[in-house]
Amino acid sequence: MQLQVMNSPFNQEQAELLNQLLSTLTESQKVWLSGFLTASSQGMAAVTTGEPSSQRISQPVSKEITILYGSQSGNAKGLANKTGKTLEENGFQVTISAMSDFKPNQLKKIKNLLVIVSTHGEGEPPDNAKSFYEFLHSKRAPKLDGLQFSVLALGDSSYEFYCQTGKDVDSKLEELGGTRLYARFDCDVDFEEPAAEWVEGVVASLKTAEGGDFSPIQETQLQTAAETVYSRSNPFKAEVLENLNLNGRGSNKETRHIELSLEGSGLVYEPGDALGIYPENDPELVEELLKELTWDPQETVMVKQGDVRSLKEALTSYYEITVLTKPLLEKIAGLSVNEKLQELLAPGNEETVKDYLHGRDLVDLVRNFGVWGNSVQEFVSILRKIPPRLYSIASSLTANPDEVHLTIGAVRYQAHGRDRKGVSSCFCAERVQLGDHVSIFIQPNENFKLPTNPDTPVIMIGPGTGVAPFRSFMQEREETGAKGKAWMFFGDQHFRTDFLYQTEWQKWLKNGVLTKMDVAFSRDTEKKVYVQHRMLEHRKELFAWLEEGATVYLCGDEKNMAHDVHHALLEIIETEGKLNRENAEAYLAEMKRQKRYQRDVY
Repeated sequence: MQLQVMNSPFNQEQAELLNQLLSTLTESQKVWLSGFLTASSQGMAAVTTGEPSSQRISQPVSKEITILYGSQSGNAKGLANKTGKTLEENGFQVTISAMSDFKPNQLKKIKNLLVIVSTHGEGEPPDNAKSFYEFLHSKRAPKLDGLQFSVLALGDSSYEFYCQTGKDVDSKLEELGGTRLYARFDCDVDFEEPAAEWVEGVVASLKTAEGGDFSPIQETQLQTAAETVYSRSNPFKAEVLENLNLNGRGSNKETRHIELSLEGSGLVYEPGDALGIYPENDPELVEELLKELTWDPQETVMVKQGDVRSLKEALTSYYEITVLTKPLLEKIAGLSVNEKLQELLAPGNEETVKDYLHGRDLVDLVRNFGVWGNSVQEFVSILRKIPPRLYSIASSLTANPDEVHLTIGAVRYQAHGRDRKGVSSCFCAERVQLGDHVSIFIQPNENFKLPTNPDTPVIMIGPGTGVAPFRSFMQEREETGAKGKAWMFFGDQHFRTDFLYQTEWQKWLKNGVLTKMDVAFSRDTEKKVYVQHRMLEHRKELFAWLEEGATVYLCGDEKNMAHDVHHALLEIIETEGKLNRENAEAYLAEMKRQKRYQRDVY
C-alpha cells in the first residue's frame, strides 16, 4: 500500500521519501527496520520516564523464554512451535505449553513470556485458553513487575471482536505490571508474514536487551526444512477421486462427500484433524465485479513479490471478494473521495457500519461507493488474500491409506437482493470435478482426539456436517479393534433424505463398533426435536456413562447447537448428579481439564 497524507501521519514530502525507500527493501530488511524502530522507541521511553538507561542495560537478561498458546484450530500451536525453534537457534532456552496445561501459579516466576492466542466466536478465547484467560482476569492473578512479554494475536477482521482475546491478554499483562518486550501484532486470516515479522522483532528485542547484535535472517535462510514438505504455505495439489451428493432427492440441502488422493504427498493425519482447502472465487461473481470496474481484465497486477497475474486471474484465485471488513472500509476511505463512504465511517455510526458489512461483498461495495485508488494496482493492494477453509476430516488414514475424505455442506442464500454462495463449499459442490486437483494441507487439531485408552467410552454429538469427524473416529476404532463403548447423537432435517452415511452407521451398530445411536430429525415431527432433546431424554444413562469416565465430543454449529448442547449437559449433570449449577459447571470444567469434553465447533 502506498503511503499518503490521508492514510498516514506523514506530510507529503515524508510520504514520498518513505514510499521510495520501502519499494527497494526486501522483506528481511523491513523486518530488521521494524525491530530497530521498536527497540529505539523503547529506549527513548526509558529515558523520558526518568529511568536511567544504564540501569536497564545492567539488569541480567534471562535466556529462558516461555511460550503459551491458545488455539482452537491449531494455528497458534503451529506458530508457537516455529517461534520456539527460531529462539532456540538464537541461543535461548524455550518452554512451550498450551494455556490449559500451564499452571497459572507459575506465572509470577517467569521473566520472558510470549503469548500466541487466537480469538474464537464473538471475541471469546479458544477452549484451551479459557482457564488461563479467566485466571488472568481474576483476583488471584499476581503482580508481574519483573515480567517482559509480547503477544501475537490471531483473528479474522470480518468479525466484530477482531483479535479480542490477544488484546485482552496484552492489556491485562501490562496492567499487572509486565513490560512489553515487543509490541503486540494483530494478525488477520493471512497470518504467515506478519507472524514471521513479529518473531523477528521479538528476537531482535531480546538480542538488543542482551546488549548483543542482531542480524536479520536472510531470505534464503527462511526456507527451512519444514518448507520443503507440504503445508499451509506450500499446499499439495490433491487429485479428486470422488464427489457425491449425500442428500436424497427432495432434500433442502446439498452435502458433498469428497475423496482426495494423498498419494506421493507424504501427508499424514489423525482422526480429529482438519483439512485446509484453498478455493477459487465463483467465475460468475468475478465477471460481475469486472463489469463494475474501469480496467481491462487482462491488465496485470503484482499480488506479491515475483507473482504477477492478470486482474481477472488475481480476482479469481488470489484476492478475497466475498467478505467485507471494517479495516477494509477504512483503507478504502483513505484512497477514495466518495463522501457517502466518509459519512458511513464517521464516529457514532459503528452499528450502521456493522449492518452494512453483513451479507455484502465487493460487488456491492463498488456499486455503492465506486472504485478507489489511482491505478488497478492500488485498487487490489488493500484486498485480503483468499483464506483457506478448514474442514473436519471424515476418514481414517488407517482405513483409507493415501486418501482423505470430507463432508461439506453447500452454502447458498439471498441477501440484499442478490443470490450468494459460500466460496469454498460451492467451489467444491459446483466446480470441482473428478480428476481435478485441489490445493490442500493438513491442519492438526490436538484439541479433538480419541482417548489414548481404547477402552474409554466415547459420546459423540454431531448433527449435520458435524458428523464428519465421527465417521473418522468409527473407521479408526474399527481398524484398531477398540473395545470401548461408543454412543452417537446425530440430527438433521429429514430421515428420508438427510441421514448422512446411514448405511455405515447401521453397519457399525450391527458389528458392535457403535454401541448406541440416537437421531433427531427436526422436520419430521410436529414439534422440532434436536440432538440436545435426545440427550435429555436419555439423561440417566448419559450421566452413568460420564461417571464411568466417558469422553464427550461435540462437532458442528457453534452459534446455536453448541450452546444448546452445553446447557443440556449442564442440566443432566445438575439433575442426575444432584448438584447445584455452580458445582455442575465445576464438574464440566474438570472434564475439560481432563480432556474429556472436547469441541470442534465453527
